[in-house]
Amino acid sequence: MKIYQVGGAVRDKILQKTPNDIDYVVVGSTVEQMKQLGFIQVGKGFPVFLHPQSKEEYALARKEIKTGDKHTDFEFVFTPDITLLEDLERRDFTCNAIAYDEEKNEFIDYFNGLEDIKNKVIRHINSEHFVEDPLRVLRMCRFAAQLDFEVDNKTLKLCSDMVKNKMLNFLSPERIWQEFEKAYSTGRFYRFVELMHTIGALKQIMPEIDRLFYVKEYEKYHPEGNTGGHTLNALKFVAGESAFVQFAVLVHDVGKALTPIETWPKHKEHELLGLDIIKDIARRLKIPNKIRDFAVLSSKLHMKYYHIPDMRIGTLYDLVSALNVANKSYLEEYIKVCKADFESINMDNKELERKRFADSAELLRKANNILCHIKATDMPNFETLPKDENFANRFREYKIGILREKLSNNLKK
Repeated sequence: MKIYQVGGAVRDKILQKTPNDIDYVVVGSTVEQMKQLGFIQVGKGFPVFLHPQSKEEYALARKEIKTGDKHTDFEFVFTPDITLLEDLERRDFTCNAIAYDEEKNEFIDYFNGLEDIKNKVIRHINSEHFVEDPLRVLRMCRFAAQLDFEVDNKTLKLCSDMVKNKMLNFLSPERIWQEFEKAYSTGRFYRFVELMHTIGALKQIMPEIDRLFYVKEYEKYHPEGNTGGHTLNALKFVAGESAFVQFAVLVHDVGKALTPIETWPKHKEHELLGLDIIKDIARRLKIPNKIRDFAVLSSKLHMKYYHIPDMRIGTLYDLVSALNVANKSYLEEYIKVCKADFESINMDNKELERKRFADSAELLRKANNILCHIKATDMPNFETLPKDENFANRFREYKIGILREKLSNNLKK
């Protein structure tokens, strides 16, 4: 029996990064032998074990046999005669197919993965095995974003061909969204989206976003010339933020594709036209309701941010109130979405506009802080006020009055 470190942990070791977890492959062993050594079996489809002390994962070396079209349609062979080479060659990319022998302190690299890591290249190992799992198309995009690597041309072409052959249709919505969630944490989600567009995957999975690359913009403000390019640039300004914020930025301008072509590059009321599109995307990909709801909210309200310096107090109240949902404020997330949109637009006197943006953010925070401390019982003569259908409006007017008093120097009366 021989044990090797494998997978992302080995890649991260080479890149001098701290791995999230360490996986091991066990060559020349059986289920019975692993159990006798105290390992705890957890895998169902194939034998994966937890170390009795460290709880790290150990898997028996295996080969895979494709049995259907879905990315989960595999049978596994894990007999003791399966070699390390056979186990590694079933993996997706050369950078993920390097083993590390802890006893000898040496890497085992059958596919020139060390060289590809040095040159920052994502390269598939075996075309025949690679196309058996359509999820690898999205993994290619994610690893390129995560590692900041370029993709080998042959790998790019192979993934593009898989998309053309409709292989992504065999992925479940839940599995697609899981890859998006992982991509949000890469710090380069924009790169994930860009690569998906390049190989045609975005057109299949989110055609509503893909068509934005063909929607014209004013080049004075958007030198990339189209809404898709603007969206990618906006995503750069929320790198590493929550899925809430990054998904909201991804879809914030989706309504521009529905504005009349003859009016382009103007996109009147695009912030409203996109709301049903966002809901459709969320329904199709089974995106969590909270992420969907914030994306709808921020898309609907993002153009209002630019009018905050000239807002009347009642309008400001309505904006801040809309950002408070079920006793939770989404004000900070909203500001981040608007900041990404703002920073990705070319403007005259940008520094002056940045100050206006920062002042607007501070005003929103002040208003929110004031409003969150106002209770209905603070109203004069609360006990005797009729609690009828007009009470909510009276309370609204009361809160607006407090804002007017405390922010009179900031807004129009």
